[in-house]
Amino acid sequence: MSNDMSKNVSDHMGSGGGRNIIVFGAGGRIGRAAVAEAVVRGHRVTAVVRDPSKYPDLAGSSVTVVRGDATDPASVAALAAGHDAAVNASVRLDVPSEEYFTAAAKALVAGLAEGGVRRLLTLGIATTLETAPGVRIMDAADFPDAWRVFAQGHVAEFALLAAEAGPELDWLMVVPPLDLNAEAEVTGGYRTAVGTVLDGPGRIAHGDLALALLDEIEQPRHSRVQLAVSV
Repeated sequence: MSNDMSKNVSDHMGSGGGRNIIVFGAGGRIGRAAVAEAVVRGHRVTAVVRDPSKYPDLAGSSVTVVRGDATDPASVAALAAGHDAAVNASVRLDVPSEEYFTAAAKALVAGLAEGGVRRLLTLGIATTLETAPGVRIMDAADFPDAWRVFAQGHVAEFALLAAEAGPELDWLMVVPPLDLNAEAEVTGGYRTAVGTVLDGPGRIAHGDLALALLDEIEQPRHSRVQLAVSV
């Protein structure tokens, strides 16, 4: 399966500092990595979590931690106003997958438009990527039903974004490989492919995924597709 580019963080360091970025789901591992990478690059971050009292370590001179709900368009609009880009790394495991991810997509489309935010990066899941034309990982006969139900939430999210996001919202679904590993070595680089699984180990560190997210904020290269990212 082909990849369309190779990246290295050294190409982009300092290329787009000074943006205002809002991160929904900032308390999770991917959210935290995105916040940290944004700060390193000189951006100002609004870190959205459900309960700020649980994340005192997130706050800093360029990070403001706020209470918010990615499934509430009014909350999204109020918090997002004045920001240049948004990252959605939120998830609720106590809510059915399709219900949560479609609710978040609807709220982000409406709320970001009202707030004047024109770039959205949302996180997908590797099982929705194609292994051959028209064949996704989740389509395999032996794929666990419970995993398929969860993956379907991201399929529905992508379809809703494609159908309902107007031209004013430049959105992208960034999809890590199956092994999104907190213990993986941060390499400072990554490879990408549009909609398909990448050849190779299928592994990425949270820090390298954050590089891809921030690169696509600073220098948007992809829009309205699933962008697979792997080392």
